[in-house]
Amino acid sequence: MIVVQGVQKATIRAHYQLGTLFYRLLWGPHIHHGLWNGDESPGEAQCQLTDTLAAMCEISSTDTIVDIGCGMGGSSIRLAQRRGCDVTGVTLSPLQRRWASLSARLHGVTTKTRFLAGDAESIEFADDAFDVMWSIECTEHLFDKPAFFRRSARWLRPGGRMAIGAWFEGEDTTQTSHRAQVEEVCRRFVCPSLATRKDYASWIEAAGLTIRENVDWTERTAKTWEICKQRVARTGVRHIAKFLDKDQVAFIDGFDTLLNAYRSGAMQYGAIIAVKND
Repeated sequence: MIVVQGVQKATIRAHYQLGTLFYRLLWGPHIHHGLWNGDESPGEAQCQLTDTLAAMCEISSTDTIVDIGCGMGGSSIRLAQRRGCDVTGVTLSPLQRRWASLSARLHGVTTKTRFLAGDAESIEFADDAFDVMWSIECTEHLFDKPAFFRRSARWLRPGGRMAIGAWFEGEDTTQTSHRAQVEEVCRRFVCPSLATRKDYASWIEAAGLTIRENVDWTERTAKTWEICKQRVARTGVRHIAKFLDKDQVAFIDGFDTLLNAYRSGAMQYGAIIAVKND
């Protein structure tokens, strides 16, 4: 696992408080990667990532889900609409919570969704409260990932599932150039650390779950950052960021860094499905 110094919880919260505008302008209501099979539009690819992970996790209308790092509520709302399940979304950003609640109202799923502003590393839920712990592109921002998996495992009922979509450190951790790339990504995208898929699997298994799937989606998701770069150039959003917050400029300028890390193997994008042991 690669750890960088200087990232603070307050910095992460501020990034999403201010960055929500840029995420929405650049990437729409689903602020996670797209998953491509062919020539899908970016919006279709993003929905496809949510739908594919939901199918892998076998989510049904009887499931209760906690969506950790729900952002503007895109995945929570789609799960409630398409799968008929009950979803509790958690975001570090009060602005995103308000945005998600409004979006749920506009999509007619207020009875199936609720959104909380809270820290994933300190928020508490009752033991056995949920059938699924769902988290797409949030665990990168956690300071103590093993502790989070131990806590969230307790929230799951026996037989409950964990569905993770995340940025990972590449499996070849020996190359100095790879480490430098990952460290730069961590600094630009306010990640305290990045870990490999094997690291995640070991932490999840130590928390009492069995890994069912652990897949590399890098080739099917990297296109996300090519499209973001094109949209930055076309919209001039970087100029807006310069007037609002220099950290947002560093974030936007980091798109090349992340794309190159995927291409070199320094980073991966992947998904993990695990089941809590009875």
